[in-house]
Amino acid sequence: MTSTNTLIALVDCNNFYVSCERVFRPDLQGKPVAVMSNNDGCIIARSQEVKALGIKMGTPVFQLQPLIKQHAIHLFSSNYPLYADMSARVMSLLQEFSPMMEIYSIDEAFLTLTALPDTDPITYAQHLKKTVYRATGIPVSVGIGSTKTLAKLASFAAKKWPQTQGVVVLTDTIRREKLMKIAPVHEVWGIGTRTATKLNALNITSAWDLANQSSQYLQSMFNITVARTAKELQGISCLTWEESPPDKQQLVCSRSFKRRLTDYHDVAAALAEFCTRAAEKLRFQHSTTQCISIFTFSYGVNSHCPPQQTSATMTLLQPTQDTRVIIHFALLLLKSLFKQQQQYQKYGVQLTQLQSLNHAQQYSLFTETSTQQVCENRPLMTTMDKINQRFPKKLRLASTLNQSWQAKAEHLSPAYTTQWQALVKVKCQ
Repeated sequence: MTSTNTLIALVDCNNFYVSCERVFRPDLQGKPVAVMSNNDGCIIARSQEVKALGIKMGTPVFQLQPLIKQHAIHLFSSNYPLYADMSARVMSLLQEFSPMMEIYSIDEAFLTLTALPDTDPITYAQHLKKTVYRATGIPVSVGIGSTKTLAKLASFAAKKWPQTQGVVVLTDTIRREKLMKIAPVHEVWGIGTRTATKLNALNITSAWDLANQSSQYLQSMFNITVARTAKELQGISCLTWEESPPDKQQLVCSRSFKRRLTDYHDVAAALAEFCTRAAEKLRFQHSTTQCISIFTFSYGVNSHCPPQQTSATMTLLQPTQDTRVIIHFALLLLKSLFKQQQQYQKYGVQLTQLQSLNHAQQYSLFTETSTQQVCENRPLMTTMDKINQRFPKKLRLASTLNQSWQAKAEHLSPAYTTQWQALVKVKCQ
């Protein structure tokens, strides 16, 4: 390969949440393992052994009890601090393999391979795989192509067919054509279920069919995104490169309760907790919000009646990132929605109209902030975040101390990498 040809690699952690659990439980290698969502409600991550049993993503756990007992499936509650820490370790390693890296998700990253050493891309990708596994215990697959979409397609093949040994490189024209002819169009990055259905109706069923459509035709029938996807499959790069993840345009924090809540104080405590988590994410990306929404999902006294969905929104006079301010207004919205006779199954908060913290603001001279909202105190919030980063969840606001609403995660693994008392102990004999 010549250094003038820029290749893009997509590194994808295999069954990431399950792999994180297996790092500290090597006895689970080769055994069926699944990770459950918040409140242990449904399946959100599956080992290959669980996938082979036909268990789909999002399947409620209560429906799987016979299979769980029959096949001795090992279940784990979501341990997000562990997964985030393991992700940071993997991403730190990947930075050593490329001058440019774009973190796409918690378990995926794009790398540019502009000037490879004197070796072929397959050998280089295999070396990357071995390095990550040796240093973190996380298995990864690597897909390489001339565009992001081709790299994604190669990654799909690397995970689907074991004979690839987790590495697929689409630099060869014949191999690229062969893969695109057998890859369903719904497996192409950026093609959603509805779009795939419409494409199938037009007899565009494979990635190869999509790549051979004119961009003008696709844009007229669909949109510019589908047209760009087709060009990417043709080897024409159309997607921008982001060395750091873009700031989110909205932040949502919600949860379904394991038991239905009827007491106002329990619901208020849960909502305050969600506001706290959303505000922390807001400060992490150095943003402020000027619009707060809350939404509910509840049942009436008669459980046979259909569930009710309600929501309320408030636009603030001044943008904020202060947890206390967000909780203050969220609780005002809660008072307008809460009904004594309702059984609340789910609550959530959504922050929109996000702006950069450095964005210039025009404040009103006539706003009485002392009566309308808690005063903003950014240094206080920064101090709280630093303390909680060093000692997780040790510093809390009074409004979040009531945790009676929170269901216990019955299958939670230890905080192996973030708490001293949970460190793995090795006994030498």
